[in-house]
Amino acid sequence: MGAPCILCVAITGSLPTKADNPAVPISVAEQVAATHAAFEAGASIAHCHVRDDDGRPTSDPDRFAALKAGIETHCPGMIIQLSTGGRSGAGRARGAMLPLRPDMASLSVGSNNFPTRVYENPPDLVDWLAAEMLRYDVKPEIEAFDLSHIVQATRMAADGRLKGPLSVQFVMGVKNAMPADEAILDFYIETLARLAPDAEWCAAGIGPAQIILNDWAIRKGGHTRTGLEDNVRLDRDRLAPSNAALVARAAALCARHGRPVATPAEARAILGLRPAAKA
Repeated sequence: MGAPCILCVAITGSLPTKADNPAVPISVAEQVAATHAAFEAGASIAHCHVRDDDGRPTSDPDRFAALKAGIETHCPGMIIQLSTGGRSGAGRARGAMLPLRPDMASLSVGSNNFPTRVYENPPDLVDWLAAEMLRYDVKPEIEAFDLSHIVQATRMAADGRLKGPLSVQFVMGVKNAMPADEAILDFYIETLARLAPDAEWCAAGIGPAQIILNDWAIRKGGHTRTGLEDNVRLDRDRLAPSNAALVARAAALCARHGRPVATPAEARAILGLRPAAKA
């Protein structure tokens, strides 16, 4: 058997609505229930956004606190990763939840194009978010949409702005950003290994690229992300019935490639995280 593979589930994000797929969880209660089902299916990391009462993305720390508490209660030991992404707020509001001391938080260290806008991550905001993560002992999950983001993350780790070892997620398949291209993924993996040999990596594919990146990442020895935030379909003609179904699909790929699915405790050890909070 190969090394354990960490499965991350991105349960809701900031874009999919119930019109896109009725299974998308919007309220905190729905998100907790969806995360529990994904946890039972093998996910050891929950990547979390929150929505307001109208279903719009928000950085409201009270909602993040309620979601975090629900996951800690119903998914013992699961790694909680809160999003500081730009769709949920602007400026330092994007880090308003960091004092909650989640296990991890996403961090984009550079800007890039999205389908209809520029995803802005100016250097001063990146440095502030990184400093807050150091302050509250939150491990950053670097979301790399571009090769320069990998290089910048390794520079920040080298000069102490990020605490190592790095955890880097390669995001592929976003329109106007990096496509799902296996040769590019291989170069990403090679570059990260050269610049940060102790780093762990994960890969996420958007839309129909999700299953492709799941397979590549698991086969190549990395970790992978799935979930309704990134993709609402099982295939061209069928909506995904749940986040748990997408996790189960990734777990089946792990079995195919001879890799056990990492337990939450194993995932914490692999990523160098502190012990789980007591429920």
